[in-house]
Amino acid sequence: MKIQPYSAAIVVKDRKRAAKWYSRVLGLKVLENDPEHWTVVGRKGSGLRIHLCQQDDGRGPTSEEADTGILLLVDKPLVKAHKALVKAGVDFAVAPTERPWGWVSKIRDPDGNVFTLLPEE
Repeated sequence: MKIQPYSAAIVVKDRKRAAKWYSRVLGLKVLENDPEHWTVVGRKGSGLRIHLCQQDDGRGPTSEEADTGILLLVDKPLVKAHKALVKAGVDFAVAPTERPWGWVSKIRDPDGNVFTLLPEE
């Protein structure tokens, strides 16, 4: 049996606004969009997709939901990626930090969802 990760859901206040941010800032593409129900962003052929879940009450993620546990890989050294992302307006929850096992950082989307950034190397 083979189990393949497919989609991770995160809570957002407004799917349209969130999709624009993920496209403009992170360079992801809208892969699926049902105007009344869901929006999915990611990269074609990359496997994992992010399902943007809008709450009916318009709230964002709770503190328990905010750290998504989703790892995002960057194709350059983390310090260089940090500079480019700061320039694009990304909020860092944790600045690039060197650990014994490598570099790590954490970013926040406009709704407060936290993602871990790691260099692809």
